[in-house]
Amino acid sequence: MLKFIGKGVYSAIAIGKVSVLQKSYTDTTRLKADDKNGEISRLEKAKNEAIAQLQKIYEKALADAGEESAQIFDIHLMMIDDEDYNDAIRDMIEEGFSAEYAVAETGKSFAATFSGMDDEYMRERAADVKDISNRIISCLKGEATENTDSGNDLIICAEDLSPSETMSFDKSKIAAFVTAYGSVNSHTAILARSMGIPAIIGIGRDFLSAVKNGDTAIVDGGTGELVVTPDKETLITMREKQQAEIKEKSLIEENRGKENITIDGTKIDIFANIGNPENVKNALLYDAGGIGLFRSEFIYLDRSSYPTEEEQFEIYRQVLSEMGDKKVVIRTLDIGSDKSSDYLDIPKEENPALGLRAIRLCLARPEIFKTQLRALFRASVCGNLAIMFPMISSVNELIEAKRICDKVKNELDEKNIPYDKNTEIGIMIETPAAAVISDELAKHCDFFSIGTNDLTQYTTACDRQNPYLDKFSDTENTAILRLIEYTAKSAHDNGIWVGICGELAADTSLTEKFLKIGIDELSVTPSFVLKVRDKVRKIKLEG
Repeated sequence: MLKFIGKGVYSAIAIGKVSVLQKSYTDTTRLKADDKNGEISRLEKAKNEAIAQLQKIYEKALADAGEESAQIFDIHLMMIDDEDYNDAIRDMIEEGFSAEYAVAETGKSFAATFSGMDDEYMRERAADVKDISNRIISCLKGEATENTDSGNDLIICAEDLSPSETMSFDKSKIAAFVTAYGSVNSHTAILARSMGIPAIIGIGRDFLSAVKNGDTAIVDGGTGELVVTPDKETLITMREKQQAEIKEKSLIEENRGKENITIDGTKIDIFANIGNPENVKNALLYDAGGIGLFRSEFIYLDRSSYPTEEEQFEIYRQVLSEMGDKKVVIRTLDIGSDKSSDYLDIPKEENPALGLRAIRLCLARPEIFKTQLRALFRASVCGNLAIMFPMISSVNELIEAKRICDKVKNELDEKNIPYDKNTEIGIMIETPAAAVISDELAKHCDFFSIGTNDLTQYTTACDRQNPYLDKFSDTENTAILRLIEYTAKSAHDNGIWVGICGELAADTSLTEKFLKIGIDELSVTPSFVLKVRDKVRKIKLEG
């Protein structure tokens, strides 16, 4: 029996047979080609084939993993048609190189450029450009790109998995994924979580030499432990744990349609976090009481110019209408740091996480902010809207943001454009500064939503995008919990409500503590709504 430890990314037990993914690495020999037109023709045919494959993968991801995860392959489809990428390939063919070599070298060059960028979002594009380049080369060489592993309950073991490799497997046959490399924010991890497949990443390369096809293995996605060829006692114990998990999930489903209320009568709102309008169906599917965080920045990403007021209005109107009378908290533009687009022209920063981002960018460029606010207020008549400002760290910032809101409302009044004059205005508490002065901030807004991801990052001085700092970034750090408790007290002392929309909101080991300190609302990934509700209904706060 052998044991290995990595990082679990989806908490569930899987027991199955090892299937080692043997990757066929593309030969990038410096090949010459005399027929340039013939190579261009081969390239275009391979690209069209690759695009057709990616469209099928997108549809599969949409069905298996949901719209947010499927967007990965939307990015691939855009990148495969990128003008600079294609011009670089054709230039190499014109120099007399084969299409395979031109694609391989261009892919390497672009991936290296992306990898060297400060912006985390752009660094992630390195894996994407490698993926699409390998797909085009496979099409040029006539190689199969679909996985044909036979059998059921397969535990796929690999050095790493690209997004398209992850989606190429038949979900019904896969028990778990285990990779030597990767981070909890990698595409493999995101897709595994979305599909509900146990996974361990970053387990180290040594495990690949210790496993072979057909070995019985156990994956514990909660602890990050991989057990290969387990003894009888371990196998029995883990099967019992697996069955207990299955039973627990069925019990959680029984909470659908029930109130979020403790044994002794304390009620709490459980809302959903979403990233685009397509996610609304998941929020409703999992019986969320509302939307606690709608990340509006997706509207601004992966495009070449600013979204118009009408474009934004239609998106907000759609979400609010679909949610009916349920509250929808829309966060204003939170861009910069790990998320950006070229047209925003944000100056290069040594530390973008501490730079021109979120509310700072909106206050520095008020016309961008006003366009979004006009669209939001206009849409407010279509449902139950609340507007939330991100990254507030001073009272002056909040007052200035509200002043711009008032200016927008006055303009709407002048044009007799209707809007809900009772729209709540709130802020995210995600900097230590905001938490410490939350008693002052509460006097100027209608609610707080605590963003524990950034609050943890800034309080512990640990970059949350850095996988090497996982063990230092303790989300249950006493300092974090004290800041949350003080923020909740400040909110209630001033008669406003307070929620949590970061990852800690879904940590059921902390749910009771959050209720005891007065948290009014928890906003989580849609699939966690029923789990948190189940926990709430088992808590007794008094006695």
